[in-house]
Amino acid sequence: MAEIQGVLEAAVYADDLEAARRFYGGVLGLPEIAAVEGRHVFFGAGTAVLLVFRPAATREPPGPGALPVPPHGAEGPGHVCLTVAEDGLEAMAARLRRAGVEIESDFHWPHGPRSIYVRDPADNSVEFASPRLWSLPE
Repeated sequence: MAEIQGVLEAAVYADDLEAARRFYGGVLGLPEIAAVEGRHVFFGAGTAVLLVFRPAATREPPGPGALPVPPHGAEGPGHVCLTVAEDGLEAMAARLRRAGVEIESDFHWPHGPRSIYVRDPADNSVEFASPRLWSLPE
C-alpha cells in the first residue's frame, strides 16, 4: 500500500490576487513560483506550495490546450497553518506587527507549542506554528 508522505500543496482563495501577493510575498516573504493573471498565484513554503486561487476563475473548466485540472474552488474564508521554527515565532510576530498586520490570537497550547493567528487580505485564517504542534519533527 502506498504511504502518504506529507502535504505537497494547500490552497486558499482570494478575489484580490494583488493583495494576496503583497501579503504572502511581501509581508511573509514567501517566494512566488508561478502565476496566471486573474486566476492564481503560487508561493513556495518550505517543502510545500501555497496555492492562492481566485475562486470564480478556478471553477471554470480548462480551455483548449490547458492542463486537464478539474474545476475546483471554495467560498468564504479558509485556513492554512505555516510552520515556523519554535525559536522564530517571536520574530514572526514582530514582523507581522511591523507590517501592520493585526494578530488575532497568540497563545500556547496546553501541551506547550505556540500558535499565532492572523487574517490575510481575503479574510483567510493564517496560523504560524512549530511542527511540534502536531508532534512532528522540526
